[in-house]
Amino acid sequence: MRGAGLAGGSYRDAHAAGGRVTAGVPAAVAALTRLRPRLAAAGLGLGLAHVGEPGLCPAGPAEASAAATMTPGRRREFLAGREAARRALRAVGVDCGEIPREGRLPVFAPGRSASISHSAGIAVAVARAPGEHAPLGCDLELRPLPCDAARLVLAPEEEPLLGTPATAGGGPWSLTGLFSAKEAAWKALHLVPGRAGTASMRTLRDLRAEPYGDALHIGPRLDPHVGPRIDPHIAPSSRPRIASRAGQSYGVRVRVRVLPVGAGVFSYAVGWADADGRSTPEPTARRS
Repeated sequence: MRGAGLAGGSYRDAHAAGGRVTAGVPAAVAALTRLRPRLAAAGLGLGLAHVGEPGLCPAGPAEASAAATMTPGRRREFLAGREAARRALRAVGVDCGEIPREGRLPVFAPGRSASISHSAGIAVAVARAPGEHAPLGCDLELRPLPCDAARLVLAPEEEPLLGTPATAGGGPWSLTGLFSAKEAAWKALHLVPGRAGTASMRTLRDLRAEPYGDALHIGPRLDPHVGPRIDPHIAPSSRPRIASRAGQSYGVRVRVRVLPVGAGVFSYAVGWADADGRSTPEPTARRS
């Protein structure tokens, strides 16, 4: 039956009392399952799937056509991701059929949206209820990044973050955690109405991460000589505010939280950050 597996309590005893993992269920799935109440408190539905679970299949002709072009391993990862997205949407009370794609990006029906990530055979997705305007983005990294990848992720002024405590008494920021946070922010920022500021985003180094309490605030490094790209069909009242003063550029920032999942991390966008670092329900602008 479709929906059996890891959906919102299916594989529903992914971890038994005392944290024991049910046979056949990856330990990372149990760790992610325990995050469900925390994500629900942030207004997010969580969906999980694993490439090894039975019954993964396309939900319609568009998914079947896409899957047919893939290698067997990539096909199961793709189908697990689509199933995780449907389960995340069901967790916020929304049914969803097949999820086609445009290039590598999933295309959701109006009123439906989710963010999908894969790592080590596990697919995870988060979704918000229709009408919610908070940012939506997640990333799962279960394999640590090598230290020499730092130059691909961090700009020179961000490198001192490595090894510094996330909070008083908290664990240090790792390269894997910073990479994951930027991946989640990248997805969230590309869903901003008008995609303001994303024209400058070509690599993760084009995003700047700043620690704020137990989270990171992440936004694009805007080129002061190039104006933000605003969709003219988006009503002005719905656009993110972008300002410029004395040659300085401002852009929206996303508040991202990074949580440990075994030896890896799971990152998700929890809200926008205003100019003073506070969370805000609407995208605002600040000095970049």
